[in-house]
Amino acid sequence: MGDEGEQHAGGCGRPGTRRRWVAALVPGLVSMLVSMLAAALVSLAGPAATAVAAPGRLAAGTAPSYLTAVAAPSYLTAVQRIAVGPEPDGTPVTLDTTIYAPAGAGGSTARHPAVLLAHGLGGSKADLEDAAVLLVGEGFVVLTYSARGFGASSGRVHLDDPAFEVADAQRLVDTLAARPDVQLDGPKDPRVAVVGGSYGGALALMLAATDPRIDADVASITWHDLADALFPQSASASSADSSSGATPGPFKQLWGARFFAGALGGSPSGSPSPGDGASPSTNPSATPAAGAAARAAASGAALCGRYDPTVCRLMVTAMERGTPDQALLDLLRRHSPAPLLGRLTAPTLLVQGQTDTLFGLDQADATARALTAAGTTVAVRWTDGGHDAPSTTADADEQATVDWLRHFLVDSPGRRGAARPGPAFSYTLPLPRGASTTPLATSDRYPGLTASGTTLPISGAGGQVVTPPGGQPASVTTVPGLGTAAASLPTYPLAALPGSSIAFTTSAVQAKTLVVGSPRVRLRVRSSGTQVTLYATLWQVRGGNVTRPRSLVAPLRVTIPAGQTREVTVALPPGTYDLAAGTSWRVLLTTTDSAFANPRDVRLDQVSLAATQLELPTLPVPRAAAAPLDRESLGVAIAIGAALLGLLGLGAWRRHRRRALHRRDDLADVPLVVEDLVKTYKDGHRAVDDVSWRAERGQVVGLLGPNGAGKTTTIRMMLGLIRPDSGHVYVLGEPVGPGSAVLGRVGALVEGPGFLPHLSGRANLHAYWEATGRPDEEAAFEDAYAVAALGGALDRPVRTYSQGMRQRLGIAQAMLGKPELLFLDEPTNGLDPPQIAAMRPILQDYAATGRTVVVSSHLLGEVEQTCSHVVVMHAGRVVAAGAVADLLSSDDVTVLDLDAAEDPAPLAEALRAVPGVEAVEIAPPSVDRTGARVTVRATLSRADVVRAAVGQGAEIVAVAGHRHLEEVFLRYIEQAHASDADQSASLSERLRQVRAR
Repeated sequence: MGDEGEQHAGGCGRPGTRRRWVAALVPGLVSMLVSMLAAALVSLAGPAATAVAAPGRLAAGTAPSYLTAVAAPSYLTAVQRIAVGPEPDGTPVTLDTTIYAPAGAGGSTARHPAVLLAHGLGGSKADLEDAAVLLVGEGFVVLTYSARGFGASSGRVHLDDPAFEVADAQRLVDTLAARPDVQLDGPKDPRVAVVGGSYGGALALMLAATDPRIDADVASITWHDLADALFPQSASASSADSSSGATPGPFKQLWGARFFAGALGGSPSGSPSPGDGASPSTNPSATPAAGAAARAAASGAALCGRYDPTVCRLMVTAMERGTPDQALLDLLRRHSPAPLLGRLTAPTLLVQGQTDTLFGLDQADATARALTAAGTTVAVRWTDGGHDAPSTTADADEQATVDWLRHFLVDSPGRRGAARPGPAFSYTLPLPRGASTTPLATSDRYPGLTASGTTLPISGAGGQVVTPPGGQPASVTTVPGLGTAAASLPTYPLAALPGSSIAFTTSAVQAKTLVVGSPRVRLRVRSSGTQVTLYATLWQVRGGNVTRPRSLVAPLRVTIPAGQTREVTVALPPGTYDLAAGTSWRVLLTTTDSAFANPRDVRLDQVSLAATQLELPTLPVPRAAAAPLDRESLGVAIAIGAALLGLLGLGAWRRHRRRALHRRDDLADVPLVVEDLVKTYKDGHRAVDDVSWRAERGQVVGLLGPNGAGKTTTIRMMLGLIRPDSGHVYVLGEPVGPGSAVLGRVGALVEGPGFLPHLSGRANLHAYWEATGRPDEEAAFEDAYAVAALGGALDRPVRTYSQGMRQRLGIAQAMLGKPELLFLDEPTNGLDPPQIAAMRPILQDYAATGRTVVVSSHLLGEVEQTCSHVVVMHAGRVVAAGAVADLLSSDDVTVLDLDAAEDPAPLAEALRAVPGVEAVEIAPPSVDRTGARVTVRATLSRADVVRAAVGQGAEIVAVAGHRHLEEVFLRYIEQAHASDADQSASLSERLRQVRAR
């Protein structure tokens, strides 16, 4: 017992602590990423890079997710420093502890059972406060502490060494036995349970196995064998069976760095923490030789932070090489529950997460099997959380823990063979769509990961995969530690890198199937090297979509003589999987994975199926517990219902309105008529202001205007995508609105094409047409293929297409079925000049068949060559409309192209003084001419205008009798601007100020 006790009165209630603990998860995840980076810098930069490293949190909050505080009765706390065994060099060690006791316990003869709480790697006793407050409210005396090497405790981190951390916990049990408020079962034998998560979970199992005074224990999200957890092996034998003698699997590089970084910090130079005693290197009387040795030791200590030097050296070597040596494997296995579980008799509750890339379900499964073999009472609970994400069933998990402790410490004390207070196995089912809490199911027995079940046919040709030089690029299948925050980041294309991956797919399930455990596949492998390293992930395939139900990886490393073949059974990522009818499973095998230390040598592996059945572990229909009422979801459902009622009413009103718009028989042969369209947005901007025009059969109509002119808004109204405030659109005499039947006779490409990227161009066209419900013989697929002009690329996935290829495919899609009216919004986007030129006759020939094309474009030169008619819009109004030839040709206009060296200003000034000349405009040189252009509007003949110009000594290189569309367009726009109130800005400046809509 220490001599630094302090008494504090605890509050009566903590109603907000559950929310605060959940909120603390987010900064914990951020801390984890920072620590990952710190560890990487340590391994690369050496000792000098360690000064800024801070202690991390391996498990955010490190209190088990099922122990979150709620309102509790009054309690007292006592802070003490407790002396434990020294470090190997004799340095004394004390632990920083806090005792939580029910109010009045210290001054009365009442005794209570006790609970020892252990925290996670990088944590401290502060992380356990909420859990302690909850348990003291249940009538337990609770002891929390900062483990050796963490928080304010002194000493080094030995990774749950039985000789240090486990022995320290036994000393804390002695402390509880000496308290007058702790119930005893015998001399120095307190009635006590131990509860811990992650690092503390392994401690709980090891303490219960080595100290017979422990009456119950709860271990969550922790390891069975730390060697197998960090170097997982999913081939042949169970990855958690350390006795199998299997080749160690690939190193969890990112988690290993995080694991190591969790103990960095504290005294950055490696100097002892308070209570450690004086360091030899600080002794001023040390000899020079001793000082040099001390400096070398200090450098190593700086690298290792508060880790024990031996542990540090072995871990750093493994991180640098990517493979463990035997000394590290032996150390990690000694610091694990696995070799001790045969001695564990205390009833044990194992809580493990299905969202955990560090300590998976396989670790808890191995522990459960070992305890069952020893005759120990054990229950297993699978949550949907883990090191990568919080559990959505935290309240139920918390209650299960309290029930376990109360049952074995209060209701059935000392009865090692007492019945469990709940089911042998509880597990979360897949989260239903729209739910916030995962439903729970139970079973009277724990079946393990490889229970009998059913099989599903699986097929695939197999083939060769290559390990790239240096192991890069690496497949991205998961981002350890980010959990739900990164669930959407790794996608199938990022995982299935070409040449470095191979997949096998099952047939679709015929009925809904619930899989509980680890599916298994039998493979046949061979390699150009002496080892095959692969990473297996499970994906669901439904309706062309490939998704991943669990962000987990099953790595395997098989030692095999070069050129020989070996068959292995691979245990795929375990969990609960809900397969809907029609769903297939895909097993993806990759030669690299970004979360692991990949082989760096180039290898060629041959992988094929050794069996054509995927084994699926199943259970009988589970007894699912009713999920708690989700008030938030209920509120959303009510709101959605109200919205649906509103939409039904609105739909009825719109149907009534459409019926009021009768067919116009007088327009039955006119492809498009726009009458008095007006559209004003909520902010008051009138995007379309009384627009009227029409398009006839055989016309290619160009819809022109600067940004903000209202073109796109007009097109949307013409396609029924939005409703006008007033006015009407008629197609072949039928009024247009959302869902109008006549729109089936219209094709459109508006604001770029949209396709399913994983399908080929051909498949996209067929899928689009199939959605119309019309027969294939009406589609004219061959004509569409010719328009797309993609050649062999037509059968490649669209995700591999360039922008121009997508654009051509989009135009072809719009022309499927040869619609009578075709809308193309910026059809030349992404096309190169030859492709643009090739598209021109296609549109003209299409219109020549009696159909109509409406083109919106900014390429005025292309519109001039393609379109027969144009409509010019400005500020929501039509400022000009007509045939292109009529707009460009004019008897009163003469266009003079000058020599490049000619100054047009003197000529223009002189021509303005000539009688009969009404206006003279100057255009600067452009990409198609080197000299300026002077346009003269006059009552004189063209010959008289030319003679007047030559008489002024002008060097004229070309004369034309019509203007280019660009000149006409700019003239109409400038005339429209001239009617605006603001005449202070230049034309170009005013065009930039036009509001885009």
